[in-house]
This record gives sequence, C-alpha cells and structure tokens, in this order.
Amino acid sequence: MATASLAETGLGGVRRAGVIVVFTIAILLGALAGIFLAYESDLPQVSSLEDFQPNIITEVYTADGKLLGDFAIERRVVVSFKDIPPHLRNAVVAVEDADFWKHLGINLWRIPGAAFANFRSGRRGQGSSTLTMQLSRVLFLTPEKTYERKIKEVILAFQIEKSFTKEEIFTLYCNQVYFGHGNYGVEAASEFLFSKPVGQLSLAEAALVAGLPQNPSRLSPVEHPDRALARRNHVLDRMVEERYISGEEAEKAKTEPLRLKLRKDRPSIAPYFLEEVRKYLEREYGSQRIYQGGLRVYTTLDSSMQLAANQSVRKGLLRLDRRARGFTPPTASILKDGAFPPIVRLEDWDAPIAAGDVVRGVVESSDRAVAVVRIGDYKAIVGPADMAWTGRRSVSEALPRGAIAPFLVLALGEESGEKRATVLVEQEPRVEGALLALEPKTGAVKAMVGGFDFERSKFNRATQAYRQVGSAFKPIVYAAAIERAGYTVATIVVDAPISFPDNNTVWSPHNYDYTFWGPIPVRRAIEQSRNIPAIKTLQAVGIETGIEYAHKLGLTGELPPYLPLAIGAGEATLQEMTGAFSAFANEGLRMKPYYVTRITDREGNAIEETRPAARDAIRADTAYIMTSLLKGVVQRGTAARARALKRPIAGKTGTTNDFTDGWFIGYEPGLAAGVWVGFDEKRESLGRGADGGRTALPIWMEFWAAAMKDRPIVEYPVPANIVFVPIDADGQPALPGEAGVRMEAFVAGTEPRARSAAVVGGS
Repeated sequence: MATASLAETGLGGVRRAGVIVVFTIAILLGALAGIFLAYESDLPQVSSLEDFQPNIITEVYTADGKLLGDFAIERRVVVSFKDIPPHLRNAVVAVEDADFWKHLGINLWRIPGAAFANFRSGRRGQGSSTLTMQLSRVLFLTPEKTYERKIKEVILAFQIEKSFTKEEIFTLYCNQVYFGHGNYGVEAASEFLFSKPVGQLSLAEAALVAGLPQNPSRLSPVEHPDRALARRNHVLDRMVEERYISGEEAEKAKTEPLRLKLRKDRPSIAPYFLEEVRKYLEREYGSQRIYQGGLRVYTTLDSSMQLAANQSVRKGLLRLDRRARGFTPPTASILKDGAFPPIVRLEDWDAPIAAGDVVRGVVESSDRAVAVVRIGDYKAIVGPADMAWTGRRSVSEALPRGAIAPFLVLALGEESGEKRATVLVEQEPRVEGALLALEPKTGAVKAMVGGFDFERSKFNRATQAYRQVGSAFKPIVYAAAIERAGYTVATIVVDAPISFPDNNTVWSPHNYDYTFWGPIPVRRAIEQSRNIPAIKTLQAVGIETGIEYAHKLGLTGELPPYLPLAIGAGEATLQEMTGAFSAFANEGLRMKPYYVTRITDREGNAIEETRPAARDAIRADTAYIMTSLLKGVVQRGTAARARALKRPIAGKTGTTNDFTDGWFIGYEPGLAAGVWVGFDEKRESLGRGADGGRTALPIWMEFWAAAMKDRPIVEYPVPANIVFVPIDADGQPALPGEAGVRMEAFVAGTEPRARSAAVVGGS
C-alpha cells in the first residue's frame, strides 16, 4: 500500500513538472511570438524583392562600339543562377552555410552554439547567420552587431524563404555581396581578380572567390595574398567535408598559386568628352540613375579620331612648351623618404604603350652619363644624346633618381629576354591646348581633347574656356558683309592707316607686320589676315550686325560692341568657333553640337534617341563664297603649310595680342575641327612670332592627316545661284587663261562687269 501511494506521488510530481515545462515553453513561444510581432511590423516588405533592381554599372560606348568608360558607385555585373558554375555554388555553400539547401532560413543548431560562444567571450563576435540571413542584412539592415538586428535577420530570413525559391535566394546573394576593391557580386569579383567571367573559374579560383565575403579587406588576395591563400584552402577543406569534391581534387587545387590577373581599368581615351557626357546625363536623369541605373549610353565619338587627337595635341604642346619655356627639370618624384615604394606603378602604364606615344616613366637610377628609366614593363637607357635639347651636360641633373617625367617612345623591342624601349626626354608642359572635331552635317562631336592631362586639370578648354579668338573672328565679319552689304570676293578694301577716338585717347590699329598695302580685294585681305580691312568692313556693315551674325553662327558669350571685335577682341569657346565654321561647310546650316546618340535602360529599352538640330545661320550662297575665301587661306595665305595635305581644306588662323592665344579652325564637307593653344593664365605669351599658323596649325595638320587618311575627297556643293567669273589678282574682271587669273565665285547679279570696282574704306 505504501508503495502504491509512493508511486502515485512520484507520478503526480512528473505530471506537475510536465505541466510546468509545457507552460514554460508556451510562455517562451508566446514571448518569442510577441517579439516577432513587435519587430515584424517595423520591417520592410520582403515582397519588394520581386521588383528589386541592384545597383549596376552605367557604360558609355563610342560610335564604333568600343567601351569609353563607366559610372558606378558599386561595380556589379548581374548574373543568373545558371551562369554561376557548380563548383562556385558548392564552395559558397560549404564555407558559408552548409545546410542552405535544407533549412527554412535559419540554422537552429548554429544559433545556440554562437550565442553560448558570445556569452563566454563577452562580445557579439560569433556568427550564426545563414546565407538567407546574410542576404536580409545586406538588403534591408545595417551591419552593426546587436541582438535586435539578429532578431530582425531571422524574421526577414523566414519571410524571404517563404516568398522565393532557393535558387532565387542564392542568386540574389551572389549578386549582392561585397567582395572587396569596389566589386559587388561574383561576376565583378571574377572579372577583377582573374579578368574572366565567373563561368570560366577553375576550382581553386572559385574557392578563393567564395572565401572573400567573410572579410573582403582582411582577406584581399591583392593586399594579403598569404591570408587569401589560407582562406582558399580552408574553403577547399570544407568542400571535402561536405563531399562536394574529393580529397585528391582539393590537394591538387591547393598546389595552385593564386595566379591573379587583375583587371586594369584603363584610363579613358577621351576623359574630357566622358566628363561632358556625365554632366549631360546628370542634368537629364539625375545622379542616382547614372551611378546605379545600369544605363547604356552610345555616343558620337570616333575612337580612331580621338586617338589621333590625343597624340597630336600631346606632341604639339610638348613642342610648344620647349619653345616657350626651355627646359625645366621634373619636380614630381615617386620616392617616399628617399626610398622607392614596394610597388612602382603609374596610371599611364595601364594603357597599351606603342611607338610614338608620350608616356610618363620613373627614373630608377641615374648618374652623370646615363639614367635607367622604367616605363611600364619596359626599361630604357637614357644618355646625353636622348636629352640634347635640354642643354644639360649631366644626365642626373636633368633626370634625378626617382623623378617622374614624360618620354617620347621611339621604338619598343626585346633584348636578352627583357623588354626595352628607346626614348627621348620630354617635360611636363605648362602650355595648354584643346582640339574639337565635329560633323558639319549633324553636329556630332567626333573627337575632343580639353587639355594636356585630365588628371592634372579637369577644366575642359574645348567647352569651358572663353578666350579671345583673334583673326579667327574675321570670317564672321566678312560673312555679314557678303550677306548684308553685298560684298564679293573682289570688293576692294583700302588697307591704310586709320585712327579712332577712344576716351581721350586715339586708337590706331595696325596690321601684324606693321605695313599697309593700299587697295586690296577681300580675298587677299582675308587670305593674308589683314587687320585694317577687317576693321573697316565691320565699320561698314555695323557693329550690331557683326554681333548678330556671331550669335547666328553659335557664339553665345557677350561680345564687346566696338570695332576691335573685328580682329578678335571678343571671347568664345573652341566648340563655339568650330561650330560656327562648320556652318560654312554645311551650306549655311549650323548644327547644334551633341555627344549622345542613344541611351537604353538596363533592360535594353531605348529611353533617348538624339536627332540632329539644325538652325539657319547664313544663306547657302554666302557659305559657299566664304568657303572659297577660306580655301584661299590654305592655298596662299596664313595657313599655306596645310596645303601639303593635298585636300580641299578651308580654314582660318587666329592670333591674339602678345601671342597669348593661337587658333586654327579648318574643315572639309564631312568634318570640321578646331585647335586652340595658350597658357591658362591669359597674360602669358607663347613667345615672339608664335602665331596661330606656327602654334595651332601644326597640331591641327597632324590630327587631320590621321583623321582623313582613308577618306575620299568630297567637293563642296555649288548653290544654283553661284556664277564663276575670271578675276585677276587685283580683283578686276579678266580674260580666262591670263597670268594670275582665277575663276571666282559670285552670287548671280553681284559679279563685276567692268574695270571699275567698289572701294571700301578709302582715305
């Protein structure tokens, strides 16, 4: 009896304990449910992931389909699940979340262990996050380590698992996670580390990539190769433990070195143009869409023309700087506290190096007789003959150890298994310049150089610099005179001294050579860039009319309403001046310059397509006569050296007072281009006699020779109302075939018929 009573008592105790356990569990579950409900209402909706679009790169392309540059905050290339190779999928799962394909978002076995480890250490350092929890943190939460964030992770992980398949979750993770060096997602990581798509990764390479998300900076194979190698081998061991690979496969992969082939972001061939495109996109679409929206931007730029422009401007400015300043020893040095850094690398070396390029190099050693220079993978030996123009007898005086200086590459080769370069010493120029080329019939900008070095100065001298244009303004004056005052190529203008009162003083302009030629026809006046005839012509048509035509031809700045405007006292940008001259080539139509032809969104849908915008500037017959006059500048005038190109070039030089600015703008029917050179400080001179024909024109010619090399010659269309009359050198009608007689173009009804001719500006 006592035994039965004792059993009943024991059974009752068990029941009471069971009830207590049940109530305890119920209370805990209720508390957890309460916590979940409290946090759940404050969390973002997981359903928003259905329309989720990760930040991806906006890419900009040239007209011939080459990548020009990109804009991005996060460098990411989105891939699908099938694009991720099986060994990379297995590596990620093995090292980050072995039970990923089985659990519902959290790993119940890992959480207690991690919590106990954190309790023992007194800090929240031990992770228990599944891939799904990591994804929820990356997408919706902050990286701070708190229990509150962990609870939110769990809730969001449950919701994500309920709404998406495992393949979708894994793909989101692989596209979103950070892998270091600005790269997000496995594709960007693969392209950065190995210069190949993720689908081509070997087992060892996949293991390396899979191990990085734990701590991308600490495990970087670029900065910490030993740590990265150890982490890679750990991933391989985990893959063996999870039976994804055999021990033999792992050991074979472990023997492989890292074999990094880092992607080099080559500097853009057209950084000034790219910046103009960026400003346009930001103005039209906003910063967020540019840097995160994955746009595809197709531009007007011609890559071969741009490369020709780069080389011609770079060489020309180096040449002009020598003439203007002489030799100045380099001041830039790679040395730090007198020692070379562990890795010697210059941005110039990221682009391919070829003979004819001007590239910066580093002086590894030098003495009186010789210097050893490193230029990318090439070594050059520089002796006195390679720097003769500097006037320095000691090589080390011109090229001290550690100096960074530009060199003209003459030849590249190999000697005893070592890459060698033959070079000449150059110097960093202070003279600046710009070149812009566009299509007259569309306004499409085909090449743009805004300065010697974009990294040194991002100020775009092709679009932002307003400079006095000198004699390059004279064609605008004569165009106004032809259209408004009935001038012809044979109109006589008197080149004689003239004076004007100017605020208690007298302004007495003169010609470039301080001589006066008396009565001369308009053709000779413009070919030889005579100042007095241009001033008298502006006086005859009216200053207001001259300014009106400047604006009609695209000059936007405020022009001074006085006669010195005729000889270039007004200011304009190179883009404006090139656009103005292109109207002469395009039968009087001025096309608005533009850079972008088409833009698509991340799905490939067109969101913008540009159509050329035309504006009437001058009549077609006026444009043809101006072209005839400007062809004469090249054939017989201040740009006669361009005649060597043997093409139907029309153009005009420009020089300002004290030789501070040099210009040349020239064109053919299919292309117009302009060059400006000068110092950024407007008061500095390029040197005595440094006119536009000696400064800007040689740069323009080198560019034009390359740009038009394979282009057929196209003649200018002749308007129906143009007639041709034989005219002698004095602008008088003559008989065909006589010495010095040319067939000149006239608008029908304006051609001279007698020996008498109008005389403008007689004194």
